[in-house]
Formats: sequence, structure tokens, C-alpha cells
Amino acid sequence: MSVEGIVRIPLERFEDERGWFCELRRESILPNPTVQTNVSFSRQGVIRGLHFHERGQDDLFACLQGTARVVVLDRATGATFTEDIGDENPVALYIPGRHAHGFEALTDLLFVYHVTEEYDAAHPDEQGIPWDDPRVKGLWSTATPTLSARDQQA
Repeated sequence: MSVEGIVRIPLERFEDERGWFCELRRESILPNPTVQTNVSFSRQGVIRGLHFHERGQDDLFACLQGTARVVVLDRATGATFTEDIGDENPVALYIPGRHAHGFEALTDLLFVYHVTEEYDAAHPDEQGIPWDDPRVKGLWSTATPTLSARDQQA
């Protein structure tokens, strides 16, 4: 089984003695335009998610520094997708919001999310599924993650 709607975008890094440059997002290749960008720093062992969006917020994930394991669950079919992205595998992943999605920090990491809906604190559109749901539990590298209070209660 595969997870419908995921778009995998290889990121080409142009390196020289100064460092590297990379084009991260090109709206013309995305299924829907992004309207907000969020950045997070996570320490090794943190899992953020699994989250999904009833109103349809899609996410474009990229790991800017370090390595993250992205896990996606198609809630309708039970199909799963996982890929380690970041320093050794520079790709961005476009994930439809109807799928439960999250990531694990395999190293300390800097992560960016481009999203297709602006966050509305009065009416947040973020639902949760436990990180250790039997359909995905075996996909993580840790059995004892660091979680937010909200993710612990999912």
C-alpha cells in the first residue's frame, strides 16, 4: 500500500567553500499554495505528532539541519509512509493534511513546515493520534520519546 497524495521533492544543494544554497519551495509544483511558514528546533528523541487537519491544511516538511524521521498514516486505509530526511537525504515532503503525520528528531534538528492554511488560535485545526498507535509504533526509532503535553494526551 502507498499513501496517496504525498509529493517527494528532491532538494539540490549547491555547495562551495562558503557553505550551501538550496531552493526549498516552488509553488508551481505544489498541489496547493502555502501561506504560512513555521520553524522548530527539536532535540534528539523528540517526536512531534501525529497530527492531522480536518479542514485540509497540507504541510510541506523539510529538515534544514540534522536528520528527521517523517511518519505518515493514511487514516482511511491504514497505509503508512516513512522516510528519514535532512543532512544525508535532502528532500521536502508535501503531505495532505487528512493524513496523520509527524516526525522524530533522530539528531538535534532544525525543521521547517510550510502550510496551506494560517493558524487560527481561536479555532485550531489540529487533531491527534497517539505516536504509539499500533499502525505506526514500529516505525519510530525510539520507544521512549520526549513528547509535548498535547501529544501525550492524543
